Amino acid sequence: MPARLPSWAWVTGLTVGAIAAVTVLAVQADQGPHPTATSAGPSSAASAEKQPTPTASAPARVPDGSGTGRRVVYSLGEKRVWLVDASESARRTFSVWPGTVSPDPGTYTVSSRNAATTGSDGVQIEHIIYFAAKSGVSVAFSNAVDGASPPPADSGAKTGGVRMKKADGTALWAFGTVGTTVTVVR
Repeated sequence: MPARLPSWAWVTGLTVGAIAAVTVLAVQADQGPHPTATSAGPSSAASAEKQPTPTASAPARVPDGSGTGRRVVYSLGEKRVWLVDASESARRTFSVWPGTVSPDPGTYTVSSRNAATTGSDGVQIEHIIYFAAKSGVSVAFSNAVDGASPPPADSGAKTGGVRMKKADGTALWAFGTVGTTVTVVR
């Protein structure tokens, strides 16, 4: 009777295969034509609340001093992220809600990713992309599974999550594979 593979071996093999397939698709997507961010007209009074600016009306200009090549740029002061392709074009830009712990300005690398978990604030999150640590707190991009992205509650807890809208989280998940450069600027 032939030996059976244990279930963990099957799960590991399928996971590795899925990661490889996603990586291949991400590389292929990066090599094709890409839309560039555009600027729309003035936003309505309803958006004057504490909501991030919609992607379509976001500034397309990538911050000076943010490096070169394909990268994610995160501006602490503007609370904004840019996905920059190899031709230095901003493929997408969007506002974010930072946690209570922010990384220092500098260049980082996406070190790991997690499809979904519960954030330190108890919110179910997905598309978690880890890129830095500070004061013992991991700093990562993510979005809430239910699509809500309120600013973190002021509970006094140290949180390193940089939250965004669900569509932006999906776009960053496709763009920010392990090894992708993340540049943090003031």
